[in-house]
Amino acid sequence: MIEDILSSHLPELTAIRQDIHAHPEMLFQEERTAAIVAGELQRLGFQVTTGIAKTGVVGTISNGSSSRTIGIRADMDALPIAEQTNLPYASKYPGKMHACGHDGHTTMLLALARYLAQTRNFDGTVHLIFQPSEEDEGGAMQMIEDGLFRRFPCHQLFALHNLPGEPEGQIMVRPGPITAAVDIATIIVQGVGGHGAIPHKSVDPIVAASSLVMALQTIVSRNVDPLDPAVVTVGAINGGSMATVIPETVKLLVGLRTVTKPVREMMLARIRDLSHAHAKSFGCTADVQTGIDSWSYPAGFNTPAEADLVRQVALDMGQDPARIDMRGPFMFSEDFSSMQEIVPSCYFGLGAGPGPMLHDPGYNFNDALLVKGPAFWARLVEKALPQP
Repeated sequence: MIEDILSSHLPELTAIRQDIHAHPEMLFQEERTAAIVAGELQRLGFQVTTGIAKTGVVGTISNGSSSRTIGIRADMDALPIAEQTNLPYASKYPGKMHACGHDGHTTMLLALARYLAQTRNFDGTVHLIFQPSEEDEGGAMQMIEDGLFRRFPCHQLFALHNLPGEPEGQIMVRPGPITAAVDIATIIVQGVGGHGAIPHKSVDPIVAASSLVMALQTIVSRNVDPLDPAVVTVGAINGGSMATVIPETVKLLVGLRTVTKPVREMMLARIRDLSHAHAKSFGCTADVQTGIDSWSYPAGFNTPAEADLVRQVALDMGQDPARIDMRGPFMFSEDFSSMQEIVPSCYFGLGAGPGPMLHDPGYNFNDALLVKGPAFWARLVEKALPQP
């Protein structure tokens, strides 16, 4: 049984996962993690390519005579979060932490590599793609620019994310929109600084920016169809340094999440229009930077055949279709969506059981998934690339 084979490797896999957890790396600096991945793949007999998007790794294994190829992606990077788990394998790097479970995603793919090398119960080629910098700066896009799919063509492509709070091992998937586009807008509200005791001789950008924060919330409530998921979040507002001084500028960082192109374009236009008009009403000006002046990820889209394959594997494992079938997309964003624009693909969720949420300083990956996740991957490979 697949789970029995993987369980025999669990102690070593757990040690690998916890070692990666203790040494988090981010932003194309995943050199230690990439070395662990490459070393393990080479030991197993994979063809290994390193240095894609600086620290990305691809391991390739073929069996039989079929020309069919599939790719499975795992992300390797960590987050700029100070860990608060007090675990014996907690982060050794202050201010950096695997708070999203990418240490687990990487190790699950290494577990799959062990299974495929041991059993070779498939006919075709499997590319295991280990991606840097998913959390920021677009590692997927960099891998594509480095020729990922030209060098490692894939007929189908898959990726998952662990989901704390969902039943352990539960698969969650849907065809169509699956992750939100993310756009970051930087708004600089410009006023006229001055003494806090004589505000009438200044133009206060803090008051204007504070009012703008509330006005931005009306974009979703009054401009977006209620059946179209969308979110506006003002995640940072910075301005001033003293209680008695009116500053010249205030900076807002705004995150936009959408799942359709028309809504995305409308929201970007509305944030510019509202910012300019609202600032002007207070005697200020607003400079709004989006797109080329910041970073963004497109919405993810699951192609029907690939989403159905994931669903069928989950059904074959005896999972309840009512739990498998998602009502709507995830509203978080994923740069796997850049790969989805090129290759027929599916992104889906894997329940992680109870525990702190993703990006929480108390989060820890559930090591039971080091069997359940690769067991699903193994079944998907064998169903996608069946032996004659």
